[in-house]
Amino acid sequence: MPTPKRPTEAEMNILGVIWERGSATVREVFEQLQTTQDTGHTTVLKLMQIMVEKGLLERDADVRPQVFRATQPRKKTQSLLVRHLLDRAFSGSASALVVQALSLRKSTPEQLQEIRELIDRLEDES
Repeated sequence: MPTPKRPTEAEMNILGVIWERGSATVREVFEQLQTTQDTGHTTVLKLMQIMVEKGLLERDADVRPQVFRATQPRKKTQSLLVRHLLDRAFSGSASALVVQALSLRKSTPEQLQEIRELIDRLEDES
């Protein structure tokens, strides 16, 4: 299996459905996506075929209809995307990324507490 590549926005939408379900057929992904966007069935099918080639999905061809699963967990894919963004847009500066992210949207008190706890853990580890 090839090393998974970075997913596009459309591929992330498909992965989101599959991560929520654990696995899914093309029809199940299509029907779920139809609730939020206008996408054709053949478009979803073609994208999922490309995603198999890119190493983002694997398919069980022994069952009909074919069932697709993500090759990587959500967190691993998120890490890949954040690492890429960190390197390209922030010259590797995690603090610049965090400051920008926190300034874009208001965080809940719970989210801020979670961030503080993570900072405390990281400081304890160093």
